Amino acid sequence: MIAQVRLPSTGTALESNAVNSLGVELAGSSGEECSEASLVLHRSSGQSHHSDHVPGPSANEAAACSISDALSRPMSVPVAYGGTEPQFELTILMPCLNEARTLPICIGKAKAFLALTGIRGEVLVADNGSDDGSQILAASCGARVVDVPVRGYGAALIAGIDAAAGRYVIMGDADDSYDFGTLAPFVAELRQGNQLVMGNRFRGGILPSAMPPLHRYLGNPVLSFMGRLFFKSKIGDFHCGLRGFERQAIRQLELCCEGMEFASEMVVKASLSGLRIAEVPTVLAPDGRDRPPHLRTWRDGWRHFRFLLLFTPRWLFLYPGVALTLLSLVQLLLAHFHPGGLGRWPVGIHTQLFAAAGMVLGYQTMLFAMGAVLARHCARLNTPHPRERWALRATSGGWLSIGGALATLFGLAMCASLTWQWGRTGFGALDPETAMRQIIPGVALLLMGTQSLLASVFFAALRSAFDLRRGATRPDFAASQASDSSPQAVDSARCSKT
Repeated sequence: MIAQVRLPSTGTALESNAVNSLGVELAGSSGEECSEASLVLHRSSGQSHHSDHVPGPSANEAAACSISDALSRPMSVPVAYGGTEPQFELTILMPCLNEARTLPICIGKAKAFLALTGIRGEVLVADNGSDDGSQILAASCGARVVDVPVRGYGAALIAGIDAAAGRYVIMGDADDSYDFGTLAPFVAELRQGNQLVMGNRFRGGILPSAMPPLHRYLGNPVLSFMGRLFFKSKIGDFHCGLRGFERQAIRQLELCCEGMEFASEMVVKASLSGLRIAEVPTVLAPDGRDRPPHLRTWRDGWRHFRFLLLFTPRWLFLYPGVALTLLSLVQLLLAHFHPGGLGRWPVGIHTQLFAAAGMVLGYQTMLFAMGAVLARHCARLNTPHPRERWALRATSGGWLSIGGALATLFGLAMCASLTWQWGRTGFGALDPETAMRQIIPGVALLLMGTQSLLASVFFAALRSAFDLRRGATRPDFAASQASDSSPQAVDSARCSKT
């Protein structure tokens, strides 16, 4: 039977040998059918857009269907493994967004690897909204396809991991930059009990033109070094796209990043959770795309960097902030209580001014660290470290507001006292040394107090925003909002949507 599938974006039609439907039966189609489907797809994509139909009888035209209709059939229904025992030993997972050019090659290599090694496994494609026919090609080549409506590299992989039916999962890009026929080292490490097996492109080899120089010599080395430094990990390549893992162990990490930073999130959480991690050399080849990659250098690099900072508030912000605040406070007190001098140690008003600035800057850094801990906790990225739990208590309790109010009032009192003294002298000239020794600590307390008050308001707003978002996504919350037609419920629903 000949099935015709029209691409609405181009107006062209595709022909491929099919069986009774474009459903799960296609998973058993032969390699020849896969090659023919791929060939027809590429040929049809080059046709004129004025050709809306494949020539033939009206019966054939009536049998034509849109690609959205084809994708709504069983081949793209997520099939999640929910039993006590995995259905397969291995799932080879490929995230996909418009990879029709290289997807059949990757699936062919993956299926050949399973057949050659005798591993009971499956090839799973997590499609992220392709409009080039990638879903049909994947199914015709014998892969299982799951639709992922939420856009993003991480979103596609999270859905794919949930739908995988294997005990182990090996994930890799569908652009033919990784060889799915050389997965034996990953499987061997997984069978030895490792729960995450990372590929290392710097040890395996990066072929010419496979990685931009900016990524090869700056981006990847710097971000990987930060990961090793902050999280005590021995991984040499944090962002290798080819990696294998024990499915259940990774699911327990509750990964949630939907963008490219998903790669960092997996390694960071696995390291913090004490998973057994290994690394194997991996060769990176130039991809087979005829379009620019989805990766955006500066945008995605910043997202990785921001994620690493979010998970390292203690060493990166809290401890340096505490040290700077305490040292500056000691200098400020010495200058205030020893105006006549302290040997050769500088205690003048200029040193006092710099000490006050250091104290304010250090305190700002501490508040930033507290906000990072709170944001990470509210986003459910991980459980806070025992040394960070005080920050959660500080951001949720009232002592930050109370302390801020007291510091603000005390600073205002010091500034008002100087103003009163100035008035008593008829607003004439003041001794700069005496005046500055009083005004500098007063202004520092005023700044730190107002910062504390504003931070307490921001932390409360941050908690409310996350609570509203979680409430709006809960089924029971949505149902209660739908069944309650009171004005209060309507207002609450609007608030949740915002």
